[in-house]
Amino acid sequence: MQQVPNAEIITIGDELLYGQVVDTNSAFMGQELGKIGLRVRQITSVSDRAAEIVLALDAARERADVVLITGGLGPTKDDLTKNILTEYFRTELVLNEPSLRDVEAIFARFNRPMLEVNRQQAYLPASCTPIRNAMGTAPGMWFEDRGTVFVSMPGVPFEMKRMMTDIVLPKLKEHFQTPAIEHLVIQTAGLGESFLAEQIADWEDALPPNMKLAYLPSLGNVRLRLTGTDDGQPNLRARMEALLPALRERIGAYIFAEEDIPLEEAIGRLLTERGLTIGTAESCTGGFVAHKLTSVAGSSRYFLGSVIAYDNQIKIKQLSVSTETLALHGAVSEETVREMAEGARKNLGVDVAIATSGIAGPDGGTPDKPVGTICIAYADAHQTVSRRFSFNRGRQINIEYTTTAVLNLLRLSLPPVQ
Repeated sequence: MQQVPNAEIITIGDELLYGQVVDTNSAFMGQELGKIGLRVRQITSVSDRAAEIVLALDAARERADVVLITGGLGPTKDDLTKNILTEYFRTELVLNEPSLRDVEAIFARFNRPMLEVNRQQAYLPASCTPIRNAMGTAPGMWFEDRGTVFVSMPGVPFEMKRMMTDIVLPKLKEHFQTPAIEHLVIQTAGLGESFLAEQIADWEDALPPNMKLAYLPSLGNVRLRLTGTDDGQPNLRARMEALLPALRERIGAYIFAEEDIPLEEAIGRLLTERGLTIGTAESCTGGFVAHKLTSVAGSSRYFLGSVIAYDNQIKIKQLSVSTETLALHGAVSEETVREMAEGARKNLGVDVAIATSGIAGPDGGTPDKPVGTICIAYADAHQTVSRRFSFNRGRQINIEYTTTAVLNLLRLSLPPVQ
């Protein structure tokens, strides 16, 4: 079996270390490199200091076949990457005419004068292969030195992504002649990572040597990623897909999709297939469930509306929750949340409705209903289903867990396709 090349990512910028900017570049690069058969072994973030950047480069070349660098290519004084790489590879800056024309074209397009600092961006290390930046003024650079490939790209995400997609990834695939690699994604909800692993342990243990399973948990669901690497035998993807029936036998009830889509999109498809409309009645989630459902393109076909009933009077007036139920069981109870779902279905004129009520925190709990106590419900014309949970993980996480739980309850409770 062909050896998988190792990659390392270096992100440069004080703003990353201070937490002022979230590093989304590494996530994108890691995903895309994996698709073409390169394995990311390490991701390193360093400050805008020459000595630290050089140390990171030295360490990376000992571990990796290719080092991808982002950041520090702008026109300001704190953008040091190009000069550091020029010294690191013992070369000099020279004017690259194609890059200069690209920079001039950008300023001409916006009818703005080009400053000398912008012209300087067209000066590149003589030993590099320039990488055209179709979205900005800072070209990328490709170096080959002592068996290691170094690729330097802008830190601006949309510039880096275009450069990676159009030029860098095809060039890396050609350079390394990477083995074929396939990914299958199985999305699950309703079972924690450790319990899921226990359910499929024998299936995972029996995987062929060229196939590996990764568990990627998030709030309320676990994404399983089966990765297969070319072993010289034909039909890699078909062989991987042939393993799925046995997986479905073990955890079929928890699988909501066999592709990389979120739960709310999978639910949108289920509602569309059944020709059903939906509404939500939300207390503790404050509209987050409706936000998730409407984040899917085309959701207007099935999502009609929502009532955010934070106050009990809204539950009574807008959702027809009885005062007796509230007095006897309280706002956070399965009895109340069932009436919320039923009221939303009738008053919003939808086929199905879901409801949430709970104590998200950080205060408001009682001995019998501590912070994190959550009640959810589903209602259609034939049944009302409710559940009670305890998600004491902090306010925002409680809200997100509740949202996943009620969406999963919806998925499990929908009537079959007629």
